[in-house]
Amino acid sequence: MARALISDLISYFPKKKVEGLENGTLRELFKEEIKKSYLEFTGQIGKEFAETTTHFTDALNDILANGQTIFSGNKSGVE
Repeated sequence: MARALISDLISYFPKKKVEGLENGTLRELFKEEIKKSYLEFTGQIGKEFAETTTHFTDALNDILANGQTIFSGNKSGVE
């Protein structure tokens, strides 16, 4: 689920991803989209499970950040 949601972000905003990676602003550029995706993620799998795993953060780093460790924690800074 997390990987699908993050893949969707890239499909919708490919230029934004390139810009964020080039400028080191990926986290800031996708802040709102990440929040919305996390809410969808928790709605689908349950908040309790989501908060006890790093699946969402792993997907952000693997897919959005091209394998770089830019995001950390189980919520990736989403509050």
